[in-house]
Amino acid sequence: MSENPSDSHTGNGAHNLGFMLGSMWAEFKSIVERISASPDVRVVILSSALERYFTAGLELTPAFSFIDDSSHFDVARKAFILRQYVVVSSSPNFPVIAAVFGGTVGLAVDIASACDIRLAASDTIFAISEVNVGLAADIGSLQRLPKIVGNDSKARELALTGRRFGAVEARDMGFVSDIVQGGRNEVIAAAIELGKVIAQKSPVAVVGTKHLMNHARDHTVEEGLDYTATWNMGMLQSSDTSTAMKAALSKQTAIFAPLSAPKQYYPKGKL
Repeated sequence: MSENPSDSHTGNGAHNLGFMLGSMWAEFKSIVERISASPDVRVVILSSALERYFTAGLELTPAFSFIDDSSHFDVARKAFILRQYVVVSSSPNFPVIAAVFGGTVGLAVDIASACDIRLAASDTIFAISEVNVGLAADIGSLQRLPKIVGNDSKARELALTGRRFGAVEARDMGFVSDIVQGGRNEVIAAAIELGKVIAQKSPVAVVGTKHLMNHARDHTVEEGLDYTATWNMGMLQSSDTSTAMKAALSKQTAIFAPLSAPKQYYPKGKL
């Protein structure tokens, strides 16, 4: 989503039950990397084109074939490859909003937990279901969920039982910001409206806020304050602060420059 959002990308790697197939892994990563390179993107809305499922998780047959196939890399390298496809959800500088609905199971929880903000339709059913097929969730849920919800006991219960939980329970424990009444269309519309608000803000401030909050998650308060002071020494040299102040004084909407210019604006070999 740019300041004037109009772009969308639809992946084609999921079948009618919403399982993520091998082809979608690469496509998902490619889409995120492509929009990450655009200086005009301010926010990304991550959802599904399916009606009943955000995603039902990883398709087990091709997944196990990938693991068992001796022509591929060894097991450790395969696991690294799979993790990178999900880590890409959290890698962009700009915020990623997950709009989840319906079945949001297994891998879907990994993906949603890697996003910055999560909105859930009222019909959403979550499950950290890997334990039900003899696996420990290995692509982010076990690492991110306890930090997100701040309740280690609850996170362990859900991961160890693999039981389903609904949107209300997810909101009550802090996994999602809000519940949107309805299903797919309603939660995507709500995510777009939220994205529009963020997209109107200074991209320097938005990128800085996300970066500093990510840093604070894994550092002490004192370390975070010191790092923020250093960060702002550089960021305050941008024009965004004065642009925002002038717009506030004139009661007009601020128009901010893109975060960085696309490559064609640079002389060849200078970027």
